[in-house]
Amino acid sequence: MATRRAALLVPLALVLIGLHLWAGGAPGFSRIVALASGGEPQGFPEVRFVFGEAPRLVMAVLIGAALGLAGSLMQQLTQNALVSPMTMGVSAGAWLALVLVAIVDPAAPGSDWIALGGAAVAAGLVLAITGVRGMAGLQAPLAGMAVNLLFGSMAATVMLLANPYTEHLFLWGAGDLTQTGWDRTFWLLPRLLPGVLVAVVLTRALGLLRLGVAGAGGRGMTLWPVALAATVASLHLAAVSVTAAGIIGFVGLVSPNLARLAGARRPGAELVVSAVLGAMCLTGADALALGLSHLVPNIVPTGATAALVGAPVMIWLLRGRLGADDHASFSLPTGPARISATRITLLIAGFAVLAFAALALGRGDTGWSLAPDPLLWSLRWPRVLAAAAAGAGMALSGAILQRLIRNPLASPDLLGMSAGAVAALVAVALITGGSIHTARVPVAFLGGAGVLALLLWFGRRHGHAPGAMALIGIALGAALDALVRLSMAAGTPETFAILGWMSGSTYRVDGARAIWLALLVAAGIAGALAVSRPLMLLSAGDAVAMGRGLPVTRARPLLMVLAAALAAVVTAFVGPVAFVGLIGPHLAVLLGARRTQDQLIAAPALGAALMILSDWIGRMALYPTQLPAGSVAAILGGAYFLFLLRRASRV
Repeated sequence: MATRRAALLVPLALVLIGLHLWAGGAPGFSRIVALASGGEPQGFPEVRFVFGEAPRLVMAVLIGAALGLAGSLMQQLTQNALVSPMTMGVSAGAWLALVLVAIVDPAAPGSDWIALGGAAVAAGLVLAITGVRGMAGLQAPLAGMAVNLLFGSMAATVMLLANPYTEHLFLWGAGDLTQTGWDRTFWLLPRLLPGVLVAVVLTRALGLLRLGVAGAGGRGMTLWPVALAATVASLHLAAVSVTAAGIIGFVGLVSPNLARLAGARRPGAELVVSAVLGAMCLTGADALALGLSHLVPNIVPTGATAALVGAPVMIWLLRGRLGADDHASFSLPTGPARISATRITLLIAGFAVLAFAALALGRGDTGWSLAPDPLLWSLRWPRVLAAAAAGAGMALSGAILQRLIRNPLASPDLLGMSAGAVAALVAVALITGGSIHTARVPVAFLGGAGVLALLLWFGRRHGHAPGAMALIGIALGAALDALVRLSMAAGTPETFAILGWMSGSTYRVDGARAIWLALLVAAGIAGALAVSRPLMLLSAGDAVAMGRGLPVTRARPLLMVLAAALAAVVTAFVGPVAFVGLIGPHLAVLLGARRTQDQLIAAPALGAALMILSDWIGRMALYPTQLPAGSVAAILGGAYFLFLLRRASRV
């Protein structure tokens, strides 16, 4: 590592520590020295420093170093600069395991081992999807972020089920370093040492791995023990960090990349510098969280500030570090060349049966019943209509996007459009003091369209490659989600209202709003069919479209506006609905709806059916407890997305 660059780390680290102390209201330097030497605190401010600010600073250093070291181990093992505890789904797996145990048995011992088990499940799932060879490319972080979304939806659903007994989990899950003593620090420190020792022992083996599997084997190294040791060490470091402070993303991704930029070329140097930079990154993010906490009434979680800074860095890494293999295309599932009359008949009949069952079939205190009374009918039909309209709107938006940018992974949620709409709606609700359930469509449209414009601008460099576009969209969504989490960290009753809305719940949609949503989506379907020919030409390529006389510069923005408007309408009325915009168009192709016009009809119908089914499952599965339709759809859709990635890895 270059000496000059290494020397710059020392003053920068001192500046970050100074900022953290200043933001935390630390006493003067002389008093800090006196307190560190064993002096008694004088007054409440010094007591708060000794038992609050000081352990918080130490925790930021320890957890940041652990995440940086875990990220470096993962990246050196896979030779992939885009893997980290977050992008491999490890943090989300650990978090889901901790949430489940916290609800089932809050006093269960060995929380770090429970988190390690969840992390191992997530990592194993990613490995099963990508295979060993796929760990070096873009598919690994893409699968990991999909696992993140899936496990995050499951954790949010579990917390909603346990409301109000999970209020404390909101702040913890957002990544909070608040301390009330040194107990957590003394708990954390010995649990980090095994991972650090394993990393030190593996230094030489990691150097041999840079020669490739064949080269390392030629030098006498057996690969699997090294891979197992590095994997377990990195998983344990990440799991312990999640146990101590919740989910703090991007530190493990950014730190190793910054270490290499700083000149750390050898494996040992990269491990050390990654740990140092991880500590510095988290110290800076926590200082920002402390500073913002003085400006707002709620506690600002450190995980949110880390995501705000880390997500743009991830996008920058994606723009500059994609190889040729990362631009490999994803293909739609295969199906018949044309959709037959028999399939159309079965689709219509199936939809009718599903809608009837959702309206008529249900559970009550006396068991199952088929014909509801007028009261149940009046409660059910708005939900079923809203679910159908939401599914149709998101599926149609996904079909337009997939054809427009020729990307089978395009959908409003994966491209960050839903996150943009959510962030805009939550921001307006907080600023105006209104309820999130009185959201306005224009606000959601501006948020979603803004994210889509950013995504297309970022994607120009690598030709809007499907995997890269999806990962950039997820990163943009993570940054916007961090902004939303700033308002949810306090765990207040309004937080649960926002979380319920963010889960895509149809519970609060009354008859009038359901009818309005259905009318707006129907208008969107009619508009899409009216412009089906321009969409067909654009899906064949700009050259073909221009050769047929289509004004591409006008047609493309018009279709983008239509896709963004559909997603905004659904988000404003129901909340974000994940994966339906991905699944609906794919299922339509599987049935044979390959022509543009056929897909624009079949995809909304299938999306509506999926949301009706999700809403019915949410109402009946755990009766009398109800699950939001969006959460059920996200879990079903997340599983399909993982299947799609697994299928692509085999091609």
